[in-house]
Amino acid sequence: MTLTRRNILLGAATGLVATAAGGSARAAASSPPTRSRAGKVRTLNGWTLPYRLVGEVKEFHLVAEEIVHEFAPGSKATCWGYNGSTPGPTIEAVEGDHVRILVTNRLPEATSVHWHGLILPSGMDGIGGLTQARIQPGETFAYEFVLRQHGSHMYHPHADEMTQIAYGMMGLFIILPKGGEEVRIDRDYAFLLHNWALHPGTWRPDPSIMQDFSLWTFNSKVFPAIDPLVARTGERVRVRIGNLSMWNHPIHMHGVEYVETGSDGGRWPRSQWRREVTSIVGVGQMRDIEFTAVAGDWAFHCHMAHHTMGPMGHGVPNTTGVDQSDVEGKIQQMLPGYMAMGENGMSIHQEHTDGGMPGPGNTLPMMAGKGPFGNMEMGGMFTVIKVRDDLAPGDFTDPGWYRHPPGTVARRVSSDPSFGAPPRRQI
Repeated sequence: MTLTRRNILLGAATGLVATAAGGSARAAASSPPTRSRAGKVRTLNGWTLPYRLVGEVKEFHLVAEEIVHEFAPGSKATCWGYNGSTPGPTIEAVEGDHVRILVTNRLPEATSVHWHGLILPSGMDGIGGLTQARIQPGETFAYEFVLRQHGSHMYHPHADEMTQIAYGMMGLFIILPKGGEEVRIDRDYAFLLHNWALHPGTWRPDPSIMQDFSLWTFNSKVFPAIDPLVARTGERVRVRIGNLSMWNHPIHMHGVEYVETGSDGGRWPRSQWRREVTSIVGVGQMRDIEFTAVAGDWAFHCHMAHHTMGPMGHGVPNTTGVDQSDVEGKIQQMLPGYMAMGENGMSIHQEHTDGGMPGPGNTLPMMAGKGPFGNMEMGGMFTVIKVRDDLAPGDFTDPGWYRHPPGTVARRVSSDPSFGAPPRRQI
């Protein structure tokens, strides 16, 4: 092997494990826990994993385990995750840190952890059977390496990946630059995109589904259960978006042109930054976007229309324009509580559920959430960026709905469908 600085560094990090991994549990037991700060990066609906300082090593402890997760009020499932949640807690550290990550397996099958996008020794890459023995139920493994980069990254299993990721095993790994940010960031948000097949009346996601998913989530939550992104007018905001679903997602932000500044390959040179309002985040990718906050309530969502809806059937008949009034009465004689749906589009579904029409067991309405002007008719991968002039620095409290200045809200000017004389194409 050619002797290079990289090989020396990686070899040294590998050698450390032989002595440190075996003794880390004893050292940790005798060392008082040092909890990390809340985290410079705010994980939507999530949390930052505390670490224990063992000598010069930051030691984190992940536990792979079965959990009960709530996607939104009314829908829970038995999932798999880390430390009681899906996604697992965000690991946050600083470029140059020496980290040790203990992984305890409380699942009924073997697992491993891959540190997606990180530069590290091959034996720490987490590929079960290829670069390490799989972590059997009840075992704890130690991963140890020095962080050689900064940027937005992820972690997830590389053992029975189809099942384990489908059940929710994933998390964010954020590495902050040692020398500080090139451009000051006032608020730093992060979340993961995912999809789930939770069939009506069931209580565990189906890992065999490849396309027909029913739940589309930001950090394993669906709107309106997804946290808003809160900022003060004029602050510079960064949003880190990772995709561990089985679809590519065009994530669209209203109200501003933002700048794409990085990916899972790290922060890009400024000459490569580009202005966008929609970014396609591919499967297995991360995208960092940055913008200056503008006062208002701004939608932030996937632009694939069905990804901003809750569960719905696939391949159902298209009833738009079909008069079902006579049919509805006849069916109600056999099925009390039956309600015709979709004659004039799908927004009526929210009116049905608001009126008390029950859906199948353990499922959610296709559309949910109410705004200051009524039903929002959204679900799935959708949330709101809330920017206010008077928000205190560091205050992440939901400020409620935006109070629009007079004359800045679209208004009704007529209720006559024949209003005006709009031009029409003559054929």
